[in-house]
Order: sequence, then C-alpha cells, then structure tokens
Amino acid sequence: MEKDYYATLGVAKDASDKDIKKAYRKLARESHPDSNPGDAAAESRFKEINEAYDTLGNEETRREYDHAREMGYFVGGPQGSQQYVRVEDLFGSGFGGSGQDIFSGIQDIFGGRARQPRPAKGADVSGSVTLSFHEALAGTTKEFNTPTGTVRVKIPKGVADGTTVKASGKGSPGANGGPAGDFLVTVRVGQHPVFGRKGKKNLTITVPISFTEAALGAVITVPTLDGTTKIKVPPGTESGTTLRISGKGVETSTGTGDMLVTLEIEVPRELTDSERSAIEALKDAQSDRNPRSRLGV
Repeated sequence: MEKDYYATLGVAKDASDKDIKKAYRKLARESHPDSNPGDAAAESRFKEINEAYDTLGNEETRREYDHAREMGYFVGGPQGSQQYVRVEDLFGSGFGGSGQDIFSGIQDIFGGRARQPRPAKGADVSGSVTLSFHEALAGTTKEFNTPTGTVRVKIPKGVADGTTVKASGKGSPGANGGPAGDFLVTVRVGQHPVFGRKGKKNLTITVPISFTEAALGAVITVPTLDGTTKIKVPPGTESGTTLRISGKGVETSTGTGDMLVTLEIEVPRELTDSERSAIEALKDAQSDRNPRSRLGV
C-alpha cells in the first residue's frame, strides 16, 4: 500500500531537486516503452517512475508527501495522485469500524473518488553538435538520435559558439496528458584560419601592411566572406589600428554586422641593398625625431 517514491527513483530523502531530475531522466530513458518494445515489466516500471517524479519533481507535492510519511500516513492511489490516510482513519478507532466503513475508506484511497492525476511536462533532453565556421554562418539542419526517436533541428544562420537551440516538444513524453519536454542542442563552432568573430554579428580579420603603406597611406585589398574588397589605409597609420567595413560581417535574422580589419605593420626580416640604403637615408633624414620623447627619455 505504501509507496516509497524516493526508492523508486533511487535517491535519498534529502536529495536535491537537481539530483531527482537527473535520476528521473536516466530511469525514464532506460524504461521507456520505445526502448523496450513489448516489455510489459519495463512499461510498468516507466509508469512507476513517472508517478514518483510527478510527486517529487514538484516542490509543493513533495512537501505534502514528506509530511504525510512523517505523520505515519499510508501513501497510495492511482498513478499521479497522492492519497494519505492514517490506519485509525481507515478502520475506525480501535479497528471498530464497520465493513462498509472500511470498504468506503479503501475506495476513497484507491477507487473512483481518488483525486485526478495532474498533467506534468516531460523532461528536457540535451544534445550537442559541432559546426564548421561556414556552416554556422550559413545555417543548417542536423539530425539527432534521442530516446524518443530521430529529431531534426534547424540551426539558424549566424549562430554563435555556445548557443543553445531549442526544439520545442521534442524531449521526453509528458505524464497524464502533459506536454512533452524540449530538446536542447548546444552548438559549438569551429575556428577559421583567417576570420574570427566579435559578438554575434561582427567578423574580425588581421591584415599585414608594409611600413611604406602605413607611413604614406595606400588602398589595399582584403578578403571577405564572399570575395574581396578594397579599403583605404590613411597616411601615418599605426600598427594595431582597426578599420570598420560596414555590412561585411555575419548575417543573422536581426541584420548583418560589420567586418573589423586590424592593420599590423610587417617589418621585413631581410633587406635588399637598395632597401637598406633607402631606410638608412630615412634614418638620417629624421635623426632629430625621438619617438620616445613623450615618455621623457
């Protein structure tokens, strides 16, 4: 007659809500009828697990259940309902109740007058997927094998690394007519050899330029996602300067970002004789200029 829902889920009485939910998910997957076709014992076990979670998975009903057990009540009833009764209430004080009284008490607990079970949402199911850089930018559809079958999930274009995509109603089935849980997919995005990302919409790229291009200014060609484009390098550009190209970033459902081009002055490791002569002439021409003067040295 008494049902120990903690034992059904294999958790201690002081288990946290997180531990109860984790135990339920594991047991529900193992005993789900779809995973055990034709197994009546597994189906019965699945119902017991859902009945236990209907009570322990809700803070209010768990508190009522714990209080009833502490007060010496029997706990029983149809799946999803909780009926609590003391022995003396069921049979009368000193077991002096009539047979009809006893029958009525039992019927109240296990019969048609029991409280109707409450609908409960099914547990969420988690998954993960790793996309290439271009897959993440373009968007894609991926298939996943779950305890409830194959699920197709549409990954939106421009998805960022670490994003969770939800497929509503694709998780574990609900109990007592309740809605199914959701399928939650964590998206990981691979790196690109040239481009990076800043925020959800902006692309980043580091572009080397020569000393003369930085000093005199120039128009240079830089790669984009769909080809190339030209940008103007202002005269006197310092290494680490970032220029913005509007509309060349990541396209998402809320708009397209920009491409952030960081310029890095490349110093040649080897010089030809003519290059060395030219640089030495420049050195002589600016011999009175001290680039560290603002540091007081």
